[in-house]
Amino acid sequence: MDEQVKVDKEREMAELLVTIDNYTPIIPDSVIDYYLNKTGCECDDARVKKLYALAAQKLIADLATDALQFNKLKQGTSRSNTSKSAKEKKTVLSMDDLSSALAEHGLNIKKPEYYD
Repeated sequence: MDEQVKVDKEREMAELLVTIDNYTPIIPDSVIDYYLNKTGCECDDARVKKLYALAAQKLIADLATDALQFNKLKQGTSRSNTSKSAKEKKTVLSMDDLSSALAEHGLNIKKPEYYD
């Protein structure tokens, strides 16, 4: 049974690598190269770089979605105080929304004291 699991994982990895060859990431290779080099990692495999780009894209999408949810929660409580309809009001994400989303992912950010 253990061998079968190993064969299945190898097959899944091979399928992923074939799929990633046809994928064009949103984050450019130059950005991935910059951050890989900044951390001291050298990588010549384009598929691995695409995996990093995909992971970064997923994180950014998750953070944006979470920030939007925090904004909607905040707007839901303040909407009862305003007379504008929901269609007229544009959604503007604030740093507080992003901070809350980042905190959900275990990342805490604070403004420097001179901005207070």
